[in-house]
Amino acid sequence: MTFGHLDVIKRAARMFDELTVSVLDNTAKSPLFSTDERVKILTEATGGLKNVKIDSFNGLLVDYCREQGVHVIIRGLRAITDFEYELQTAQTNRKLSNDDVDTVFLTTSLAYSYLSSSSVKEIAAFDGDLSQFVPEFEIPLIREKMKGAFHGKA
Repeated sequence: MTFGHLDVIKRAARMFDELTVSVLDNTAKSPLFSTDERVKILTEATGGLKNVKIDSFNGLLVDYCREQGVHVIIRGLRAITDFEYELQTAQTNRKLSNDDVDTVFLTTSLAYSYLSSSSVKEIAAFDGDLSQFVPEFEIPLIREKMKGAFHGKA
């Protein structure tokens, strides 16, 4: 979880009485942290936000939304390059939900528009300074996961 993610979460939390940050347990991807670890990280990072809860799910997001009674999905956009994929996903979710779920896009604050999880992993792999990108408590967790990940490669 980067400061970009946290920025979108905080801003969305101001817009809604209740916000659920839902972590997808996606077996098609190999994220740095497990689903349970990501839930713990997000829970700690959002601890001061009283109207935010963290959850996880697997399967289709629209099915999860239906089960939870959710009608709005918030998605962050860093740049125009994110928009085409996110628009297509939003339209698919709307179709699958029989027009019952809308997607709201929040552009990431300019201060984080360049930031991605991939760049954080690469910086960590080369022992770079992560303090500008992720919360302090997360840095040792990332370092532990990244031990030896890119070392020795040209």
